[in-house]
Amino acid sequence: MRKSLIITTILLTFCTATLSQSTDSVKYQSLDPYDFQMQFLREDSALLIDVREFFEYRKSRIKGALFLPSSEGFDIAADTLDKRLSLFCYCYSGGRSTKALLFFYDKGFRKLYNLDGGITAWKKDGFRVDKKKIRRNK
Repeated sequence: MRKSLIITTILLTFCTATLSQSTDSVKYQSLDPYDFQMQFLREDSALLIDVREFFEYRKSRIKGALFLPSSEGFDIAADTLDKRLSLFCYCYSGGRSTKALLFFYDKGFRKLYNLDGGITAWKKDGFRVDKKKIRRNK
């Protein structure tokens, strides 16, 4: 009797923990800088997107990143880009890129990757950034 009570308690605990997990983790993958870079290199058709604001982007960025600020909306990009593309997003620390990836998921994109810790983690782990100053086109 006691053994079945313990097993039931363990099963209920496991089921409760499983049900309370966020479904967002199924929509995109958060990767540390090394795994983010490796996954990007493995993909045949991938797009690296910087969702920070221009004043952040102009100071430093991951080489080859497309500037697509979160404040300007992603509707045009979502309607223009091929849904089969793998999207790799980053921001300063990971919050804005997470929101961007959820948006793209809702628009039909399925290969979505977030840089866990953002460009801050990228630099901390010793990965290079492009610091060449750029100007905004008017």
